[in-house]
Amino acid sequence: MDLGSKLEENDQFLQKLGKRDVDKCLDLNSCGLTTTDVRAMVALLPLLPNLEELDISWNDFVGGTLHSITQQMHVTSKLKILRLGSCRLTTEDVQALGEALEMIPELEELNLSWNSEVGGNLPLILQKFPTGSKIQMLELVDCALTPEDGAFVGQLLPSLQSLRVLDLSMNRSIGSSLYSIAQGLKCTSQLRALKLHLCGLSQTSIRILDAAFRCLGELRRLDLSCNKELGGGFEEAPAQLVMLNHLEALDLHQCSLTVDDVASLTQVIPLLSNLQELDLSANKKMGSSSENLLSRLRFLPSLKSLLINNSALESETFTALAEASIHLPALEILDLSWNKCVGGNLRLLLDALKLSTPLRVLRLSSCSLLTEDVALLASVIQMGHLARLQKLDLSYNDSVCDAGWAVFCQNMCCLQELTELDISLRPAHFRDCGQWFRHLLYSVTKLPTIAEIEMQRWTLPASQEEELKSFEQDHKRSVHFDYSGLQ
Repeated sequence: MDLGSKLEENDQFLQKLGKRDVDKCLDLNSCGLTTTDVRAMVALLPLLPNLEELDISWNDFVGGTLHSITQQMHVTSKLKILRLGSCRLTTEDVQALGEALEMIPELEELNLSWNSEVGGNLPLILQKFPTGSKIQMLELVDCALTPEDGAFVGQLLPSLQSLRVLDLSMNRSIGSSLYSIAQGLKCTSQLRALKLHLCGLSQTSIRILDAAFRCLGELRRLDLSCNKELGGGFEEAPAQLVMLNHLEALDLHQCSLTVDDVASLTQVIPLLSNLQELDLSANKKMGSSSENLLSRLRFLPSLKSLLINNSALESETFTALAEASIHLPALEILDLSWNKCVGGNLRLLLDALKLSTPLRVLRLSSCSLLTEDVALLASVIQMGHLARLQKLDLSYNDSVCDAGWAVFCQNMCCLQELTELDISLRPAHFRDCGQWFRHLLYSVTKLPTIAEIEMQRWTLPASQEEELKSFEQDHKRSVHFDYSGLQ
């Protein structure tokens, strides 16, 4: 009878949170748990002996109460996934967690991201990992890790033989302990993803990591982005980077790449034949030096995502990219935003995109597009060459006149899979919608999946606002129009 009563109470608890009955997975991520809810959850755990996944991330009230949860870990010994991201863990919570991990021998995934008290206390948590730990994913994003924590990670890595994913991103102080981390990485031959975004890496970091790359032959994802002091570190081509022949994603955005860096990477990147995702965005010196690199992207036939926005591309480099795009049959995502040279030259790219049937996302924000560019884009759309497009960003191209928007809106109905469209104006630039707005509304009636239309700073006269209201009432479509008239 007592057990039945507890089950009924727990059903009420789960129903309150909109959750179904659980057995192996209890996902309470972003549920706004109160201290009372935490107590209810603790009471629930002994009734879930087969629980394999527990996610209580993004619940502030977990902080200061974690000890009550960890005390029940002995009854959840089958737990494989534990996520505690952004729970405002205290030092006491961290210590309690360290003691509890001994009781979870099957743990494969641990996420402690966005808990600043982890920093300086990492050994308290991880030094009691059981011998022969099965941990495959360790995420410590933005945990205020200290150089000492970084050195500890390096010492710990050789014992984590099953590790597949290591994410130390947004810990700016661990760059100084990178040598220790790299030494540990040499012992993690099964690693699939290494993420060091915004970790305070310097020019010497590339040489340190290059020594470890030789032992990471299974690596699929490498993220070194937003390390602004990294510029100049690639000037001597990292020989071992070429050995990552299984690499599928390389992120070097906002790394202050120099002209010599680009020259060295030109010798390396085209040899990564399995590369599917490449992000070189926000490297301003690429504009005048990347012609050869972009031209040689033709040797990456598996490339699905190419992000090169805000890179100060020039006409020659854009031409090289456009010509190489013809040889990228798998391309699904292309972002060229904030490259002014695209304006007036878009036809070069559109000739290539006619062959890119899988293209899902095209971003051309703030590219100084001209009316003729948008008209050409409309023509390509009309011919059905971008039929798979789902997201299209043409925002901040204020030079396009009403006639250009009219031609575009008349033909956008051919984008049958489109879900998001952005044609917003620049901040502080306001314009009345022209007669093209009616063409836009008509096309929306023909688009079955459209959900979001960004039109910020376009203003609707009273008559057009009435048209929009009538459209929403008549068609009962859940399309969100974001325009200045809502302010």
